[in-house]
Amino acid sequence: MLARSVPRGRGEERIYTRVYPERGLFAHPVGYSFLLNGQRAIERYRNDELTGEEDEFQSILTGLEDRTRKGFDVVTNLDVQAQQTALAALQGRKGAVVAIEPSTGKVRVMASVPDYDPNLIPDEIGRLNSDPDKPVLNRTTQEAYPPGSTFKVVTATAAIDTGAVTPETVIDGSSPLEVSGVPLENFGGTDFGPITVTDGLTNSVNTVFAQLGEKVGRSTLVEYMKRYGFFEDPKLDLPEDEMIASGVRRADGDLVEDGFDVGRVAIGQGGAEGEIRATPLQMAEVAATIANGGRLMKPRLTDRVLRDDGRVKERITPDLQAEVMKESTAKALTEMMGRVVEEGTGTQAALAGIQVAGKSGTAEVGANREFTQPWFIAFAPIDDPRMAVAVTLERTQGQGGTVAAPIARQVLESLLSG
Repeated sequence: MLARSVPRGRGEERIYTRVYPERGLFAHPVGYSFLLNGQRAIERYRNDELTGEEDEFQSILTGLEDRTRKGFDVVTNLDVQAQQTALAALQGRKGAVVAIEPSTGKVRVMASVPDYDPNLIPDEIGRLNSDPDKPVLNRTTQEAYPPGSTFKVVTATAAIDTGAVTPETVIDGSSPLEVSGVPLENFGGTDFGPITVTDGLTNSVNTVFAQLGEKVGRSTLVEYMKRYGFFEDPKLDLPEDEMIASGVRRADGDLVEDGFDVGRVAIGQGGAEGEIRATPLQMAEVAATIANGGRLMKPRLTDRVLRDDGRVKERITPDLQAEVMKESTAKALTEMMGRVVEEGTGTQAALAGIQVAGKSGTAEVGANREFTQPWFIAFAPIDDPRMAVAVTLERTQGQGGTVAAPIARQVLESLLSG
């Protein structure tokens, strides 16, 4: 039970107040609903169902049975154990975890830290809203971060799906290498020399993917980003003002589709003309799309709506959002991402007896690039993907493969063992 109404008082003085038994565990996806404080998240999006609102035709039919209006029950897709695992793995560090079922779009985990206790909203909403750590902010849908090298799978999608390269194409992985007139280095300054695109992803070689970005060009890269859902709000059952679009953004926050440094955006960063920013939900959708053979399903928090007698009023069925790439491209990317976990930068996401496909990312953030934004996206099992996940942490000193990958592993393990 994630939310219920409890009566207070007697007779005409009786009122019903929302209570949240799990306190902060599902605060961000479930939200809150209080007469004086408003509503958030599912509580707001599904308010009509929760209060028993129906269209005129349905009201006539149900009115014949019972003229007393009752609210309907909303059942979510969220997994309690996996949500607990995600929050425990974040260890109080600011960040977010999203897990999606690739074939259906069901959102199984939506964890954002810091969280808050929605039961405290009536008395402490002022303090919570003014807290500089922004506990009420849902970092999975309302905060966009530089995705670092996890974005290389989007670049690889565009390059392979258009036929610009194959996984075996050899590209110069030298470091430094001039990109857009400015030298670009690989992590640690490692000079790889001529290597295949697959090896470039396995070792997360910046100079290889910057060249791929220049090869496919801005317009093609933007086209594939849009197929994945970038440049628009997610198709998720949350209020629109509680979600933001991922994409290339200028310093003023505006989205741009042209004029940016395509080489640096292609590796998950950017330049003065625009930097790539992505929400954790968006990057989970990227992983889920590849896992689902190139088909992006609309993400869904709600599973079904029930009448008070248990009958199903509405069932939220899987809905295709976009055909992002050819199935052969998705298969190639899966094999490449499998290599990342087997022998590349994502070995700490490996599961015993289960093959995992993944990609690490470590973006540089801060005024002087003094912090990192570690990421990891993954899905498993490779031969029959059942779950996809995205993990990121805010402003740390760690790397995606060492900080975020272990969290992804724990969440996948929890979901796949259930």
